[in-house]
Amino acid sequence: MIIDDQYYDVIIIGMGAGGGTLAQKLATTGKKVLLLDRGELVYRESSELVDTEVFKKEKFHAPESWYDNTGEPFNPQTYYAIGGNTKLWNGVLQRMREQDFGQVAHQSGVSPAWPLTYKDFEPYYTEAEKLYQVHGKAGEDPTEPPHSATYDFPEVAHEPMVQQVYEALSKQGFHPAHLPLGLGDYGRTDAEDTGVTPALKHENVTLKTGAQVVALHTNPSGSEIKAVEAKIGDQSYLFLSHIVVLACGAVNSAALLLRSANEKHPNGIANGSGQLGRNLMKQLLSVVVQLTTPAISGSFSRTLGLNDFYWGDKDFPYPMGHVQNSGGIFQDVIFAEAPPIFSALSRLMPNFGLRQLATHSIGWWLQTEDLPHADNRIHYVGDKLRFDYTPNNVEAHDRLVYRWIDVLKSVEQTQPNVFNRSTYPRSDMPVQIVAHQCGTCRFGEDPTTSVLDLNCRSHEVHNLYVVDSSFFPSHASVSPGLTVIANALRVGDRLIEYLK
Repeated sequence: MIIDDQYYDVIIIGMGAGGGTLAQKLATTGKKVLLLDRGELVYRESSELVDTEVFKKEKFHAPESWYDNTGEPFNPQTYYAIGGNTKLWNGVLQRMREQDFGQVAHQSGVSPAWPLTYKDFEPYYTEAEKLYQVHGKAGEDPTEPPHSATYDFPEVAHEPMVQQVYEALSKQGFHPAHLPLGLGDYGRTDAEDTGVTPALKHENVTLKTGAQVVALHTNPSGSEIKAVEAKIGDQSYLFLSHIVVLACGAVNSAALLLRSANEKHPNGIANGSGQLGRNLMKQLLSVVVQLTTPAISGSFSRTLGLNDFYWGDKDFPYPMGHVQNSGGIFQDVIFAEAPPIFSALSRLMPNFGLRQLATHSIGWWLQTEDLPHADNRIHYVGDKLRFDYTPNNVEAHDRLVYRWIDVLKSVEQTQPNVFNRSTYPRSDMPVQIVAHQCGTCRFGEDPTTSVLDLNCRSHEVHNLYVVDSSFFPSHASVSPGLTVIANALRVGDRLIEYLK
């Protein structure tokens, strides 16, 4: 094993939304920062996935196996590259609703309150929106929380047929809104372009790619991380640092801490509470397809969101969730990775090829909050990583799907020549779609019930921080990306103060 001859002020492991953003934040301090990621820098590809081979290759699945509740292996849809899963996200960067930070009663139980409020995150939401060049329009969505500043960039226009849906929804008394989208010179902003690349312009920042971190090593008392062990090629290295920050994603950060167990931390580093790896959440996600009579572009952005059922309706007084159009099928990577929907469409429309199906439909992406449960967790059985997850809050999600289909039918009655009203195929995301994962290292004030403190530092290991979505104590129905970015900026401020 080679001990690196450099001593770093900060090591950040994982270059996704949290790690990449934090790298950019710390780069200007002059402190020595090492960035480690098991992925590589990838050449930018067009965001338009015109190559239908993506439907067959599972291009964005990890080259490893995790194991489900029954012990069956699966290849998770998670991307190892500089930028992480932001290289394939849809660019929708939403704030959690103000009420999401409080305790919320759901049909299936209670979503716990966060130990911080929306006001604590609001300045960092604003900073994050500026950093990731979010295009948006305030004032359309009545559930939108207050903003201290307007968007720097105007909203993205809807594709013409999506605009027709927008207008029909508005006439029926709903509140469709333009989605906030991160867009830059190269299309969708991501953690590589926005975080890592600017950070590397500073001589004090070093990036090592293809570096798979296999273990963390503590001092004899177990009170701090002394070394990070990583495998690069066929060689193992030890990197030494004053501060270590994990940003590997909710599953992989917890997994790294669990497999780094030692004499002082027999159940995994920072797991004195027994909560490490538990309370795994990943939202309930479905796609509903609306068939169109005239052709529609297969390449357009997600632009329309609707939260009229976010907190329920007159027939169901519990939260149901968020709706947004999925974007053109050839442009939406996650949709492209959900082949069951196309199997259903192929049976319903046997004379249509894949491209014809994609150009005669609008996809609708529906998201419902799932609730934290201790038995939903990741843990090791021998050397196998178990992903134990049983969906909950299912009735609320099903109601959202059926309610939205009813809305689509009412919209289509006003435009009978535009839509084929025969069917509304639905595809629920299977376990291997681990998008929006969070919750395995929840933060809180009580070390007996949480892994991290309010600054996302381990209660037990004083130089260990986590800045990915692991820290979430509950999961809203909006996408978590902007909250992860905002939190990384918030923790970055605390680290800058500490490093001074």
